[in-house]
Amino acid sequence: MDGMPNRLAASTSPYLLQHADNPVDWYEWGDEAFAEAARRDVPVLLSVGYAACHWCHVMAHESFEDEATAAVMNEHFVNVKVDREERPDVDAVYMEAVQALTGHGGWPMTAFLTPRGRVFYAGTYYPSRPRHQMPSFTQVLAAVTQAWTTRRDEVEMAGARIVGQLAARSVVSGSGPPSAADLDAAVEAIAAEYDHEHHGFGSAPKFPPSMVLEWLLRHHARTGRPDALSMVSGTAQRMARSGMYDQLAGGFARYSVDRAWVVPHFEKMLYDNALLLRSYLHWWQATSDPLAERVVRQTAAFLLEDLRTPEGGFASSLDADAAGEEGLTYVWTPAQLEQVLGEQDGRWVAALLTVTPHGTFEKGASTLQLPAEPDDPVRWAAVRAKLRQARALRPQPARDDKVVAAWNGWAGTALAEAGVALGEPTWVDAASRCATLVLEAHRDAAGRLRRVSRDGRAGTPEGVLEDYAALAETCLALLAATGDASWLDTAAQLLEHVLIRFFDGDSQLYDTAADATDDRLGRRPQDPTDNATPSGRSAAAGALLGYAAFTGSSRHRDAAEAALAPAQGLARRAPRFVSWALAAAESRLSGPLEVAVIGDPADPATRALHHTAVLAAPPGSAIIAAHPADMTTRIPLLAGRGLVDGAPAAYVCRGFVCRRPATEPADLREELRTPAPR
Repeated sequence: MDGMPNRLAASTSPYLLQHADNPVDWYEWGDEAFAEAARRDVPVLLSVGYAACHWCHVMAHESFEDEATAAVMNEHFVNVKVDREERPDVDAVYMEAVQALTGHGGWPMTAFLTPRGRVFYAGTYYPSRPRHQMPSFTQVLAAVTQAWTTRRDEVEMAGARIVGQLAARSVVSGSGPPSAADLDAAVEAIAAEYDHEHHGFGSAPKFPPSMVLEWLLRHHARTGRPDALSMVSGTAQRMARSGMYDQLAGGFARYSVDRAWVVPHFEKMLYDNALLLRSYLHWWQATSDPLAERVVRQTAAFLLEDLRTPEGGFASSLDADAAGEEGLTYVWTPAQLEQVLGEQDGRWVAALLTVTPHGTFEKGASTLQLPAEPDDPVRWAAVRAKLRQARALRPQPARDDKVVAAWNGWAGTALAEAGVALGEPTWVDAASRCATLVLEAHRDAAGRLRRVSRDGRAGTPEGVLEDYAALAETCLALLAATGDASWLDTAAQLLEHVLIRFFDGDSQLYDTAADATDDRLGRRPQDPTDNATPSGRSAAAGALLGYAAFTGSSRHRDAAEAALAPAQGLARRAPRFVSWALAAAESRLSGPLEVAVIGDPADPATRALHHTAVLAAPPGSAIIAAHPADMTTRIPLLAGRGLVDGAPAAYVCRGFVCRRPATEPADLREELRTPAPR
């Protein structure tokens, strides 16, 4: 890179920093790159990926680190590198184009754009040599360069046509939020996709269906439908015992490459583990299954020990690779087990964890599975500790330590809820510190969010809808956990941005704010579907409903129902891809259920009522406890509440109707576990 400015060196993105020393003359997304493309009259080569992406690393090593390939890129293109986790708006628009052009998508994403930002050719990974019926990357570069120089009119027309087609289908609508009948039909549809042999939904590759589990748990809580719970239990048990789950340190991998959950793609993402922590917590609340509690505790420990940053936020991911080899940190051979544990314990744990002589992964190594609980828990605890110590001496995966606002919001919500339910106040403290970091480091003077920070320094990308919504939900979870009304005030501020800057006059809800949309993208993204994470629309619906439950605000409830409208048309056809919206729709039909517990928190009777409410209320409920002396009109759910004949009391409301206050845990439990009216 002699003589070239290193434009990526100051980035807050570890992914961009991974490419800072490439011989490619990389630009970040922005005016400078497109102005340079216009000046030179060359296309923009857009490369999108993320730090934990295995095939992104492969393409980087094969092509972007190769001097000859880089020379071709630098001569004929302006090269732009984008971290999809920092710029989900850029990723969404061009990924939709990739899917339209190729029928599939994924990362790394490679797109060729005009200097106006219009895509005219796109794909994903390209190898360094032709193979598997794919052209080499240099062949693609040559073909695009020839088309640009000899058939410019066709290229420009193709770009305009693609932009027009995507814009025409970008408006999403619906007649109203999903009804009870829609949700019943959606359960029938998802049941048809259920894998009764290996559990989960669909075939390989299998992704952890955290949002589906949450929706089915809420459906079961509302209706009492047994098959909804059985699908959750089967899937949650199988994943927790599989190679997807880190049996030594806790935490889930990104996905399984096979139908039986044996071999994962080893990267560990914050958003997966935050969402799964919440789902396993709610599964435990529904069933009291000790496996569920174990997974909650171990996953919380993974977040706090492996992903927490010095500033109190949570890092984005751990890489799939270590020392250039995927899974190197995590897989074992029988000989390696015996070397650490000795022959007797080594053989015992090999049988326990399905470590076979031939291996279940590559090169004779096996992933660790735990098909059944050990018959000697004390021995297993000692062995597990020794294996963790030995594993710590191996090469470790790199950590993407940027803090993403939305993902930290989901982590904060999960830790706050789990901390209250399992009596772990340090988890609530960690959630509070996480939310405080994002609010202080990511917000400007006008209250607008930046999407990412690193080392406490905010990056330049604007916050998108999911950032505001997820952080608002964390504030509501902390309100419930602490009773501190300032969290309600902060949620109100964040949701005001959603109502003013992300909605428009036609009740359309967009993923980018009206004053923060990049004109080069050709349109404002508004994807209604849940994928690896909840869509911004689904996340907003949940936060708006929660705020309405605590405050009685019809404005926020109406906005939530508008946000849920597109899910109605997709509920019966593609429930997996609107499952977070369906979870919010379940809570809407349940009320959401509201519980206010009034009493001295030092009084065992108050604590018993609050504990009962936390464990028995359906997921998505609004629960808060307050001392009679601390009552404040800043929290409308508490207004007019008080002790009953001098005794602590729990006030339960559902669907705009309030019941008589309960003073006994048994009465409260019966009220909370009564399914909502259908």
